[in-house]
Amino acid sequence: MMRPVIGTIATRIVVMGANLLVFMVAGHRLGTVGLSEISLVVLGITFILLFNNVVGGGALVYLAPRYPLRRLLLPAYVWAVITAGVASVVLHVLPLVPERFIWHVVGLAFLQSLYTTHFGVLLGHERIRTYNLIVVMQALMLLIMFLVLVFRSPSPDTSAYLWASFAAFIVTLLLSTAALVRRRPLLTEAATGSVWSALFRYGGLIQVANFLQLLNYRLVYYLIEAFRGTAALGPYAVATQLAESAWLAPKSLGMVLYSKVSNTPDVTRQRDLTLSVAKAAVAFSMVVLLVLLLLPEPLFRLLFGDEVRGLPSLILLMAPGIVAMAASQAFSHYFSGVGLVKHNVIGSGIGLCITVGAGCLLIPIHGTAGAAATASLAYSGATLYQAIVFLRSTGTALRMLWYTAADGERIARLWKSAWER
Repeated sequence: MMRPVIGTIATRIVVMGANLLVFMVAGHRLGTVGLSEISLVVLGITFILLFNNVVGGGALVYLAPRYPLRRLLLPAYVWAVITAGVASVVLHVLPLVPERFIWHVVGLAFLQSLYTTHFGVLLGHERIRTYNLIVVMQALMLLIMFLVLVFRSPSPDTSAYLWASFAAFIVTLLLSTAALVRRRPLLTEAATGSVWSALFRYGGLIQVANFLQLLNYRLVYYLIEAFRGTAALGPYAVATQLAESAWLAPKSLGMVLYSKVSNTPDVTRQRDLTLSVAKAAVAFSMVVLLVLLLLPEPLFRLLFGDEVRGLPSLILLMAPGIVAMAASQAFSHYFSGVGLVKHNVIGSGIGLCITVGAGCLLIPIHGTAGAAATASLAYSGATLYQAIVFLRSTGTALRMLWYTAADGERIARLWKSAWER
């Protein structure tokens, strides 16, 4: 299992690097308005995918080894068409994305819905290497096409990103389709009953948690646009991308922890591994944030454009919440591993309430600084709830949150056992 984990980390690094390069070029060539519009387009697609993934998302990973491929793909494709149709109506009613981009967003979300379905099947069949390869190719294709379009035009605009996304998404769909056709794995378990019922049952609760968490992460984008205008969103979106790079290792560690907790009946070992991963995640995130805060602001302006200012102060305001959410990666995967997903839903709901309350109070007065403080409060509130429930449900003393030498040994054993599997 260690090779897939390392491959997944490497994939995330490449994708994150490609996305940052896109933001850098957009900052120089399109300015803060272009950055803001790209951020809203991406967010609009993400919202549509949240509803599509009730059927075509994480549930497929679990169900792929249990149902014939054709029984899974047909419902997922039908649901993708339904989701796209509903989204085209909703986006004309709710101003979630600029009106001139609505059909682009719906089209891109539909393409992504199709290949996300394929990704779920690939992961369910443990074809992680193929999945990682296609994801890397998509990120590089998007970057290359965006560079070509944005530098060939004397006056580029956001449409360069849209057409680059269409090219990358179509290639991804073709590659993922070819990957499914090339190999048809045997079923490891013959399931009976309605596929629709199974998809909604397994996907519904997961997507409720994901939906609330996305709002917790990104609702401030819309609040910034509403209270401060589109141009103000660009620098905040860049600061968010940079700060969230501190979650790279915590998310990867969380994936390993999820697998281990799910297969470990020993409650004490589950607790100790979760504590060790939480501490390692916090330490890593603090190191990344420290590096970002030590970088001079002129360097950020050089990389992302002269209009992108104030990034260090925004990252500093976000830092407490970013560190808290790094620990949340451990708690969230622990609750998923022991079948207590409801606590992830409740934690995300608490964070969302804080986002709405603090955002409406702070953003009109303090702008993007208020948004950064809002995010920090929301992330910290959600993690605090998870931590309290974890401590109480596992009988963990508060002093056990402090670092010990045994934590390093547990992390080493965790990675070693992952390699052996």
